[in-house]
This record gives sequence, structure tokens and C-alpha cells, in this order.
Amino acid sequence: MTIILLTYLAGVLTIISPCILPVLPFVFARSDGAFVRSTLPMLAGMAITFALVASLAALGGGWAVHANQYGRIVAMAVLAFFGATLLIPRLADWFSRPFVALGARLTRSDDGAPSDAGSPLSSFILGIATGLLWAPCAGPILGLVLTGAALQGASVGTSLLLLAYAAGAATSLALALLVGGRVFAALKRSLGAGEWIRRALGVAVLASVVAIAFGLDTGFLSRLSSASTNGVEQSLLSLARAPNPTAPPTPATATAVPASGDAAPTSLPDEGAMPSIEGATQWLNSAPLTNAQLRGKVVLVDFWTYSCVNCIRTLPYVRAWADKYKDRGLVVIGVHAPEFAFEHDVDNIRRAAAEFKLDYPIAVDNDYTIWRAFKNEYWPAHYFIDAKGRVRHHHFGEGEYAESEKIIQQLLAEAGAADVSAALVQPDVGGAAMAAASANALSPETYVGYERAANFASPGGAMPDVSHAYSIPASLPANAWALGGDWTVGEEKARLDHAGGHIVYRFHARDLNLVLGPGADGRAVRLRVLLDGKPPGENHGVDIDVQGNGSVTQQRLYQLLRVDGAVGEHTFDVEFLDPAVEAFAFTFG
Repeated sequence: MTIILLTYLAGVLTIISPCILPVLPFVFARSDGAFVRSTLPMLAGMAITFALVASLAALGGGWAVHANQYGRIVAMAVLAFFGATLLIPRLADWFSRPFVALGARLTRSDDGAPSDAGSPLSSFILGIATGLLWAPCAGPILGLVLTGAALQGASVGTSLLLLAYAAGAATSLALALLVGGRVFAALKRSLGAGEWIRRALGVAVLASVVAIAFGLDTGFLSRLSSASTNGVEQSLLSLARAPNPTAPPTPATATAVPASGDAAPTSLPDEGAMPSIEGATQWLNSAPLTNAQLRGKVVLVDFWTYSCVNCIRTLPYVRAWADKYKDRGLVVIGVHAPEFAFEHDVDNIRRAAAEFKLDYPIAVDNDYTIWRAFKNEYWPAHYFIDAKGRVRHHHFGEGEYAESEKIIQQLLAEAGAADVSAALVQPDVGGAAMAAASANALSPETYVGYERAANFASPGGAMPDVSHAYSIPASLPANAWALGGDWTVGEEKARLDHAGGHIVYRFHARDLNLVLGPGADGRAVRLRVLLDGKPPGENHGVDIDVQGNGSVTQQRLYQLLRVDGAVGEHTFDVEFLDPAVEAFAFTFG
């Protein structure tokens, strides 16, 4: 209930956001009609259509986005005609085609005079058109709702949250209309200026259609809006201490690795039947598997995504368990649930599986079907299932490898497996797969896209979805970062528009990793890393040399620094010598 109220309040706040400006003329053009018959149906149509389109875009994938683009074109045509009939009343009499008749009905009553009451149906149709065109600036609250919808799937809760946001916006518009409508009515009575006001509204409607057609509602106005509403929304989220049910999945924080002698629990609880593993978009290394086929086997289900450093650190152990116990009745299933858009690409997943030497079955869970069936919330996550198909244990995050392996041995023993060695695997780990440093207060995982970014220190903040020249302050506090050069910051990534761009981070860790990708053309992007203003030397990561030189050739995690000695605070600076690189997230170890 709390998050619904917060989402509604975020919608109400859109009245102070410049992103609401393009739809105001459409709404004020109906201000001279009765509220119940004219204004209310229009606002209802706008709210319902926005909620429906946002749900389809988040849940339905690309086809819904393309369908909405066609809907926007039709809506712009309808509203442009609506504006023209406000500006030129005789236009409705010059044509007799049904579309023109509809435009006349939307703006006039049956006797040809301006309608005081208006048709509820015509107002609702105008509301649908407005809802197709409205592109609210996605502040923290709406961003969480839309991301949660994409990751968690269709639900009544998601639809209610989107409808609550649209209802909040409609409420603020209705309040504005109650004031604006009275002002317009007073002007008409005192000045006899009703015709001129109607024509002015027609000009405003046409200007708004032009602005939307050229993307001003999602470009320039979104930049203005980020300063006016995002801070207020963030304050609302801070006040609400209850967890957000639609928040995106979050990688589990690393846990300490216990000594190899730590024992597994002697009695494992029954956590319920194994959820269905059907619904994967594709299977790698195996034909599609079902729960029935796995009956009689001990199963380890590993939720992972290939650019997640926490997952990368666990994979050597998962691979070693699969190799050691496959002839004793263990089946390991990797469920790849993507975090970033590029992780939906099956070729990327197949390449990553080959690089990590994973030969066990992998379910490509691009639609999060298996993720939702398990009610999972973390990467990595391990679920241990016995031979009867019952979940007996789960573990989130890194570490506790000895305990996990002993649980596998215990479940195999329960299933009657013979000659199961009690020795524990000791995989050879290096590079990004090495366990994180044990020091406290490591820098946190940091996203570069504005949807989940934190501690961004470039003056003026992020300018969403537009190219902007960013600068780097003279000094950065701990865990702050900044961009330098011309970048376009999107929801989940920042793209470099011209060569010579920088990313600087003041970090506290042994390892610094950065998820990067080349541009759409796939050309390699050269980079040069400095550590505290100098080439890294022996502190270089596996993806650069001692001079700090490297290149971005694939969409993946790049280990750029491994600092020798005690963990301390340092300044990382990477310069990209070619354009189009895409930066997603920092992780540390």
C-alpha cells in the first residue's frame, strides 16, 4: 500500500515537471466543458492508456514499442486535426469525410456552436490520444516501477502501480483545470474573447504536436525535469522504509568464505517442491529439461548472469562440482537471467559459457519465467534439490563453498549414491574470479545509467538521454565518480559520443572492474587507464597492460585494476581513444 501511495504522489508531482507541458494544451482545450462529461473522461482515457502502453512496453518487449510508435503517429494526426479545427472553425464544414466529422464532433456540439458539456466519448478518445503521446520524465519512482515490471513480469501489482502514477498525474491536471477553467470563463465573460482564446488554444495544441514530433518532450524538457522533481521523489523514497515490491533484482553482496572444514547442517529442511524449470527461451549444452526428467537426480540450480562479478567468482566452484559429481547423480543447471539488455543476446551467453568453460545445461531465461517460478531475487543464487524433487537448501551470494559442497554430498548420500568422496574441490581461480578482498568498506557496485546511478559528481548532474559535455571536478570524495567529454547517459548505460572521453572514480578496493561494450558497429574501442595519475604498472588488471592500454571488443566485464599491497583509496581514470564505447557498471573486489 505504501508504494502505491508513493507512486501516486510521484504522479501528482508531474505538475511541477516541464515534461507535462506538451499535454497541457490538449487538456486546457476542454476546459470550457462540464467537468464530469468533458474533462474527467479525457483524464481517464489518458491515465488508462498510459498505464496500458507502459505495461505493454515493459512486459511485451520490442513489438509493443513498435506498435506504440504507430499509435503515437495516429494520435499526433488526430490531435493536430483537433488543433486545426480549434484554430479554423470552418475547416469542419469544408470536408465531409468521416475523419473530419470526428474532428468536428470532438470540438463542437451538434448545432455547430462550442459545446459546454461535450461528448464523454469524444473526450475519452482525446484522452486516449493524449495518453499515447504523453512521455513523463522517469524519475526514481517511475524508473523503479518500469524496471520492476520488465524483470518481475506481468502482475496486478505492476498494473496498479502504473495506474496509480497516471492517476496522480490526472489528479494534478484536474486541479489545474479547476483553476484554469475558471480563469478562461472569466476572460470570455469580461472581454468577449472566447473566439480568440479558442484560436490560441488551437495554436498551442499544434505547437505541442510539433514539439512531441521532434522529441522535445523527452529531450530538452526531461533535462529540465530532472532537477525539479527527481530530488523530491528521492526524498519520498527515503522516507518510505518499507521495501519496494517491484524493485529490480539486486546481486547478493559477497559473503566471507568459511574454512574448508565447516560442516553442512546435519538435518536439511524441506523448503517445498522444486518449481518448474520450463519456459526458458532456449537451452544451451542440452535439450530442454523438465522436472519429471530430473526426478531421481540431485539438482543444483544456479541463477547467474555473465557480466555479474559475484557470479563470475562462484562459477569455478559450480563448474568443479558439476565435473566431480556428475557420475554420482548430480545435475547442475545454470539459469541465465539477464541484468543488462546485451545479456539477452544468446550469442553473447554462448560465448561467455565457452570462456568460463561451462558444459552443463544452461537455461536462457530471457523472459524471467524460471526466475519468477523460484521467486528468486538475487545473482548468484543456488538452490539444492534432492532426488525426490524437494528444495532442501538455498544460498544467495558468494562464499560458503565448503558448506554448499557438503550439502551436495549429503543429498547424494540420501539418494543412495556410492563412493562419494568427502574431499572438497579446490578450483584454480584468478583474474576477476578471485574472491574479493577481505577489507571492510569496499566501494559499492555503481551503475552508470541514470536509472540506478549514485554518487555521480559531474557538475550539473546527469542529463538523461541527450548528448552533453560533462566535466570532471578538481577532486572527488570517496566513492564518487564523474564523466568527462561528450556522453549520452541512458537508463542503463552511458555512450561516448566523441573520442577522448573519460570516466574517473575515487575508489577503495583491491580490484576495479567495469562492464563495457563497443558501439553498435562492434568496432574495438581503445582505452588507457591511469592509477593515481600514472600508468598502473604491476597494478594492472587482466584486461590491460602495464602501461594501462587495452581495448573494448565485447560486451562483458573488464578487470582493469588489481592493486598490490594493502587495500586503500585511489583514483581511477580511464580515457577512451575511440568513440561509441558503452559503460554500464563498476564493481569492486
